[in-house]
Formats: sequence, structure tokens, C-alpha cells
Amino acid sequence: MKFFAGLFTLLVALLHFAIMAVEMFFWDAPIGLRVFNMTAEAAASSQVMAFNQGFYNGILAVGLMWGLLASNHGVKIFFLLAIIGAGIVGGLSVKMTIVYVQALPAFIALIFVMKSKGRKAGEQRLFS
Repeated sequence: MKFFAGLFTLLVALLHFAIMAVEMFFWDAPIGLRVFNMTAEAAASSQVMAFNQGFYNGILAVGLMWGLLASNHGVKIFFLLAIIGAGIVGGLSVKMTIVYVQALPAFIALIFVMKSKGRKAGEQRLFS
């Protein structure tokens, strides 16, 4: 279970680094236009906003990497919940596929992280 928790958390972090790169550096490039299904005019008018969004996605990815490297379940849980929330908001306000691309993988990782959380002597599990 611990292996899958780490693997899925890493995959979610890598996904958010990729989203960050596209939003910050390739928004108006062919890959950005294709991924976000935009015209060059739409990309040009929203490039500053996309750069900002990309920065936030980078923060989420760095937070997950911090949780992985520190083996800190609380940090992983916090950032996975933040990603799930952002994915739901994006799905409801922009495009429903964001829920499947962003929130669902984070939710799967969260399940594995919660299941892999070890119990210390006398410790109670929150979701057991």
C-alpha cells in the first residue's frame, strides 16, 4: 500500500509540474493551444492569468514533493486535498474534464496515502 501511495502521489506531482510548464511557458505555443483547445488570440489575451495559474500548480507539485521527501502524511494529505478542491472548482467553473484529469488522480492518491498511514502505539486512525 505504501508503494502505491508514493507512486500515485509522485504521478500527481509530476502531472502538476507538467501543467505548470504548459501554463507558464507554453501557453501560446502549439502544445498549449492544443491542450487547452484555444485560439492564438484567446491565448494571447489570457497569458498573464495562465502564468499565475501555472505558478499555483507548481506550488501544489512542490508541496507534494515535500510530503514525499519528508515522508510526511499530513503534508501529502493537505496538498492532495487542495488539488482535489482545485479540480472540483475547475470542473464546475471551466470544464468538467478537469475533475477527471486533476481531482480524480489526486483522490486515488489520497486513498492510498490514507490507507498506508501507519498506526503507532495508542494512535487512532481518522478514517479507519
